[in-house]
Amino acid sequence: MCSLAHITQPEEIFLSSSLSRRELMRRSGLAGLGIAVSGSVAAIAAPEATGQITRAAAGYGPLVPDPDGLLSLPAGFSYRIIAEAGKTTLDSGELTPTDHDGAACFATADGLGLVLVNNHEIDEDEQPGVPPLPEVTYDPGARGGCTNISLDRLGNRTGEYVSIAGTHNNCAGGRTPWHTWLTCEETEDRAGGALTKDHGYVFEVDALDPEANKNPVPLKFLGRYSHEAVAVDPHNSTIYLTEDADTPSGLYFRWTPPRHFTGGKGALRELALSEGGDTAGRLQAMSCYKGSRHIADLSQATQPGTKYRVEWVDAPDRDARTTSVRNQFDDDQVTRCLKLEGAYWGDGGAHFVASYARVSDGSVNDHDGQVWFYDPENETVTLTTMFGVNPDPDADTNYDGPDNITVDPHGGVILAEDGEGIQHLVGVTEDGQSYPLARNDRNDSEFTGPTFSPDGNILFACIQSGPGYVFAITGPWR
Repeated sequence: MCSLAHITQPEEIFLSSSLSRRELMRRSGLAGLGIAVSGSVAAIAAPEATGQITRAAAGYGPLVPDPDGLLSLPAGFSYRIIAEAGKTTLDSGELTPTDHDGAACFATADGLGLVLVNNHEIDEDEQPGVPPLPEVTYDPGARGGCTNISLDRLGNRTGEYVSIAGTHNNCAGGRTPWHTWLTCEETEDRAGGALTKDHGYVFEVDALDPEANKNPVPLKFLGRYSHEAVAVDPHNSTIYLTEDADTPSGLYFRWTPPRHFTGGKGALRELALSEGGDTAGRLQAMSCYKGSRHIADLSQATQPGTKYRVEWVDAPDRDARTTSVRNQFDDDQVTRCLKLEGAYWGDGGAHFVASYARVSDGSVNDHDGQVWFYDPENETVTLTTMFGVNPDPDADTNYDGPDNITVDPHGGVILAEDGEGIQHLVGVTEDGQSYPLARNDRNDSEFTGPTFSPDGNILFACIQSGPGYVFAITGPWR
C-alpha cells in the first residue's frame, strides 16, 4: 500500500448528482470563498510545515506554458491530441462525441497496438452524442456511451469506434483483471420521456473484441444507483463501487460474487443473463468503526493515517424499485460520503476518492478532497491523502476537488482535478508530496480519465469539454 500521508489544500462546495460542483458553487455564490478549517494545509502537512508549502522537491519541475494555450507540462514532456470532440471522426463517419470521462488502456493481442476505452458523460444536452449504432445500443433514447480509440504502440491514433451506445451519463468506471472495462451510469433516471429503459447500471465493454459488445446487458446485480467508479479484486473478482450522490450522501459498495463464480471475459454478462442473475451475489454498503464507535461520515477524518474498521451491510433492494438504495439504510447502519468519485485497484487494495465535503451540506468537516485505501485482508479503510480547503482556487499552486484516480507505475498516484479555478493533473508521491503534472490552459473544464499504457510510457488523459480532448502524454518518467 502506498503511504500517501498528505499535503494539499483546496476549496469547493457540495454537489448533487444532477448538478456539477462548479455549477453549484456559482449558484450558491460561494465560489472562491476559501473557508479555512481543520483541513487547512498547515494542519495536514508534515509537522515541520508551518504555512507556505513548497512543491518543487516533488515531481518533474515547474510547468512550461503551452504556446498553443492548451496543455502545459513539465520541461521534457510533450503531448499529442488523439481525439477531439466534434472534430475527429469515428470509423463509422460520425464526429467524436463530447464529454470524455473515465478511461483505460489495453494492449492488443499481437502487442503491436493499443486500445483506449473512453467514457462519454452525456445526458440530454451535450453535442455531439454517442451515435446509437445498431447492435451496440442499449436504449436509443440515451446519448452516452463509450468509444474505443485504436492506436499504434507509440500512441498514434489509427481509428475510433463506438463500443457501447444508448447509455446515460457514463462517468467513470474501472478495468477488470480480465482486461475489459466496466462503464458506470451516474444517474438514477427511469424510463420516461426520451428514455425507453431504466438507467443507473454498470455495463461491461470489451476493448479488443467488438463482437462481444453487441446487445449490451446491464449488470443489474451491481445495483441501480448513481454509479461513479469501480475497482476489481483480481484474486476473487469482488467489485468495489463508489456512488456519487447526495440527499443523503452516497455510499461505498462491495459486490461479492456467488460461489463457484470465476471472473473472465463474458462471465459477468453470462451471470447477468442467468436465472436469478439480477440479484446474483451480495451487494453491500460499507459501515466504518473506530473501536466500537460508528463513523457516520468519512469527512470526520481530518488526519492522514486515520484508520477505520470496516463491516458490510446487505442492500435490501439493489434495483431501487421504490426507494433509492442509499435511502434504504439508516445513518447508524452505514458510513456516508458526500462526493465519492474515482476508484482504482492497486497495492493490494482499492483506492477511492472523496472529492470534497462541506458542513453546510451535512458533512462533519469541510475539506477539498480525500483519498482512501481499503485493505480487504484486514478489513480496514485508511485515509492516505487529505486536501485542505483551498484558500485561492485561482492560484496555480493550489489543488482541490480530486476526481478520477490512477496508480502511477513510477510511484504514487495521479489525480484528475475537478475543482474551482485552474485545473490540473496532480501527482502524489508515496511519501505524500503533491506536484503538478499538467495544467489546462484552454478553459476551466475538469481533467478526466488518467490512465497509463501497459508499459508505463504514455499517460492518457482528457479535458472533458469545451471541446473535449484526449491526450497522449510522454516524457522522462521516473
